[in-house]
Amino acid sequence: MKPTLLVLTDGMGSRYGGLKQLDGVGPSGETIMDYSVYDAMQAGFGRVVFVIRHDFEEEFRKVVLSKYENSIPVDVVFQSVDALPEGYSVPEGREKPWGTNHAILMSAGVINEPFAVINADDFYSRDAFKVIARELSREDLKPGEYCMVGFRVGNTVTENGSVSRGVCSTEDGKLTKVVERRAISYDENHDIVFVDESDNSVHKLAPQTPVSMNFWGLTPDYFDYSAREFRRFLDKYIDTPKSEFFIPSVVDKLIRNGEATVKVLDTDARWFGVTYPQDRQMVVDKLASLHADGTYPERLFTGK
Repeated sequence: MKPTLLVLTDGMGSRYGGLKQLDGVGPSGETIMDYSVYDAMQAGFGRVVFVIRHDFEEEFRKVVLSKYENSIPVDVVFQSVDALPEGYSVPEGREKPWGTNHAILMSAGVINEPFAVINADDFYSRDAFKVIARELSREDLKPGEYCMVGFRVGNTVTENGSVSRGVCSTEDGKLTKVVERRAISYDENHDIVFVDESDNSVHKLAPQTPVSMNFWGLTPDYFDYSAREFRRFLDKYIDTPKSEFFIPSVVDKLIRNGEATVKVLDTDARWFGVTYPQDRQMVVDKLASLHADGTYPERLFTGK
């Protein structure tokens, strides 16, 4: 069975100032999502599922899904702030949905095979899709045998502001710990640093440090674990307006509990994406060069 690609669109890009997932940055108006879908197809994925918000479904179907109709099967599921387990309700002051792992939960019942999870607005590279597709297609893959593409943090930082990354610790090729850091950036000496939100202290990160770019490989049992952990999260944080239910937090708990293992798939690929408006021209230039050198064809898809 071919693995499925789950794409988290994250709705409106608050820092970018618009629907950055629909921004045409390729030479013929391709979005970053288009390159991910194309690379996933080449790597052997058999289907794509998008997690979107209801309020831009019409535009998303017209602008995005129509172009894939002759290339790969696609499905859409919806993330909303009121998608909560029975017995819970949206607290006053809560405006946004509950984070990346909440988005994964929206596809429970829709995905029944091994699947990879990516962000819609990150360019991961062809090699990253190949290595994770190979792992997810193993005939001996068992429930709870997860994987992730481990990017090197020095290949994932933008010059234009801070980023969020899951900082990873590994042993014998397996993930032992992942901690979400939401303020990674260059300092005045061009060293990579992060701010520990617990006490606002600043710490350096070596450029080779593996980080999660939310490129996870999971088996369907992950949905049951996520449902359990979401209830625990809500019991503790439901009244914290900006609290988020992150993928790394759930994975880290499963590792520590001995309920799952995560193989770290190494890559030296350089990430790029449009986190801030100033990033856009860099992305446009890099994609143009990848078309010019033949990495990508003139047109990725034959749909509308």
